[in-house]
Amino acid sequence: MADVELFWDPVCPFAWITSRWVVEVAEQRGLDVRWRPFSLRILNEDRYDDDDLGAKQQGHTFGLALLRVAVAVDEAHGNEAMGRLYTALGRAIHLGGDPKALFADGPAPAAERALAECQLPPELAAAADDEGRDTSIRADTEVARERAGDDTGTPVLTFGPPDGPSFFGPVISRVPRGPEAVTLWEAVETIARHSWFSELKRSLRERPQVDS
Repeated sequence: MADVELFWDPVCPFAWITSRWVVEVAEQRGLDVRWRPFSLRILNEDRYDDDDLGAKQQGHTFGLALLRVAVAVDEAHGNEAMGRLYTALGRAIHLGGDPKALFADGPAPAAERALAECQLPPELAAAADDEGRDTSIRADTEVARERAGDDTGTPVLTFGPPDGPSFFGPVISRVPRGPEAVTLWEAVETIARHSWFSELKRSLRERPQVDS
């Protein structure tokens, strides 16, 4: 049984930053992390007539295609391999320099490169076009929403799954490292254990420092 679950979409910069924090803490605390898909494309499927969301539709669709590949990896090679794939995809999307060029190239080539980096079979990239995998991705997305509430997005973090507390977030703009990472983890986990605590928010924030 995993100590923590993180629901992620590969194109979300905040999910990427939070995931790197989770990895940092997991290495220091010996935590077992389970990676689960959360599709922003599925979450927003009825909302793309809004101009702001419509502008993001291409990226969200790209993310869904990559999640199909991640699910295929999970089925064939296990969840640890899915986590490694997320790392490779995240580096390409968030640290690679030009996401628009990556999106224009298409999800299958991006998946092939990430699979090669992880020493996983390149033929798994074909899953990018397999809409049949959306059923399980939709189910995981719904689990995250059931745990954290309807007004949510990526990432969603669950402590002690499946019945432990969950949060949308934490939304952080840079990756804490070393002791600072553990200090933040302990604070968030402490808050999460109080089931009646629902929200702590400030809308003033810096741009996401994806390379932190």
